[in-house]
Amino acid sequence: MNTPLITLVVAVYNNSRALQFILTALTRQTFKKFEVIIADDGSGQAVADVVNRAKRTSQFCIKHLWHADKGWRKNTMLNYAIRESSTEYLVFIDGDCIPSEHFIEDHFANREKGKVLLGRRVEHGKRWADSLTIGKISSGEFEHYTLRDIIDAIEGTSVRLEHGIRVTNPFLRSFTEKSTGILGCNFSTFKEHLFRVNGFDELYVGPGFGEDTDIFYRMNLTGVSGKSLRNLAIQYHLWHPFTTVSDVNRKRFEAVRTRSQPCCKNGLMKS
Repeated sequence: MNTPLITLVVAVYNNSRALQFILTALTRQTFKKFEVIIADDGSGQAVADVVNRAKRTSQFCIKHLWHADKGWRKNTMLNYAIRESSTEYLVFIDGDCIPSEHFIEDHFANREKGKVLLGRRVEHGKRWADSLTIGKISSGEFEHYTLRDIIDAIEGTSVRLEHGIRVTNPFLRSFTEKSTGILGCNFSTFKEHLFRVNGFDELYVGPGFGEDTDIFYRMNLTGVSGKSLRNLAIQYHLWHPFTTVSDVNRKRFEAVRTRSQPCCKNGLMKS
């Protein structure tokens, strides 16, 4: 195995099918010097079986971190992954987002001290997700649009297909968005930036704010700003019913903004 230069953290919970797709997609990466950390928020045996099978044949290092299922504790697992990572640069994705072949290459090539790289995702509809296969992943077919995909976009069952067009030309990239909001399913930064804010706040009680907006806001307070990766580091989201954000999380983030303190108290280290 190559000595890793970058760590990919995959946050998972009981979606073994999607994890199979992700691990298959990672075998196609153009950049090879990476490790993978599966940050598992209490999944059952099916996910462990997928990981163990992948470990037997993988050309990249896979670490499986797990704790018991006691409700949503994604941020706890993300902090665990930060501590266990062996590189100085980390990419974070969710366990329902499949990376394109240049995904890790684009994150690594565009890394910059004082920046968080802000990627986007293509959001295909249920039809696309249901029809996806390992064969389509391993062949790269999933990265190419069909007429049916275009029709889905026109009908509104798929959105943001434009984010699946990779743009590398510097002149053309000058027309892409200069900055954008953060998505927890596609961002990267240096480990030192994460330690400076004590990592993810483990007091968030569900999805929304805690795994992306909160930590990005707190890194901003230390002088770390966002850098858009729109039309680079492309990934494809697997459809699932819409997830709502709790009022508790909204109120917690408002309190964080009021205090304007970069370090959370219950993160990588507990105070």
